[in-house]
Amino acid sequence: MTLIIVSLLISCGKNKGDYDASGAFETTEVLISSQASGMLLKLNVEEGQILTTDIAVGYVDTTQLYLKKKQLLANMRAVDSRFYNISLQIAAIKQQIDKQNIELKRFQNLLKSNAATQKQVDDIEAQIQILTKQLAAQTESLENNNKSVSNESAALQIQIEQVTDLIDKSIIASPVYGTVLAKYAEAGEIVSQGKALFKIGDTENMFLRAYITADQLTQLKLQQKVKIFADFGKNETKEYEGTITWISEKAEFTPKTIKTRNERANLVYAMKIAVKNDGYIKIGMYGEIKF
Repeated sequence: MTLIIVSLLISCGKNKGDYDASGAFETTEVLISSQASGMLLKLNVEEGQILTTDIAVGYVDTTQLYLKKKQLLANMRAVDSRFYNISLQIAAIKQQIDKQNIELKRFQNLLKSNAATQKQVDDIEAQIQILTKQLAAQTESLENNNKSVSNESAALQIQIEQVTDLIDKSIIASPVYGTVLAKYAEAGEIVSQGKALFKIGDTENMFLRAYITADQLTQLKLQQKVKIFADFGKNETKEYEGTITWISEKAEFTPKTIKTRNERANLVYAMKIAVKNDGYIKIGMYGEIKF
């Protein structure tokens, strides 16, 4: 969620007791793992580096996949060459049928003038029937062949798409915009599917995790705006606007490192406040909240 920084002024000597809760800044972390197995040929990421979404930063060796794809493409060309042009294949027999039909009309006219016999007409009609059956049989045979070739070609196409998908997954990219927090692999290593390569955090959109008491809980609601004071040390703080995005439904014992307005509180509720980072907020930095 886009939040507006209400103030970038640094205030000094802030009264440390003048806050309602405190906590530490954190971010959404994404573990980027290899989707392919093989030698890691390239991984150009370093801790602290900012990565843009879907920009390739490395890849796993795809030589065998590339060769397999070439073989499948060659197989598909061989299969496609077995397709019959049905119209061309049956053209000769259709021509014979057309010729016999012309002869039939001619002999029927001759029969009317007693220049031909009924047997001659019957023979031509029988020949047309034979040719018609041959045409149907040949057409059916060619269509069945083409269906079989088409199915074989479709199966090869699926295999090609599978290999293409594996090649695409050999390319390493970050699915989110953020900062590299840790790197777990180097070029030249053999990686397997699922091996962690690096961890990235969305440092533009930070969260302040804080804890509040039960009496404070009644004063707050989701999407409520609050003031956040990032602690830079030496009594220096910077004010930001935050939005409450999550409040736990269950109480828990106060973490030892967390201060609340009521130091004697035993049970508190965790909450998250979204803050738009201007680049100064760091993971683990402490922050204070005023409601």
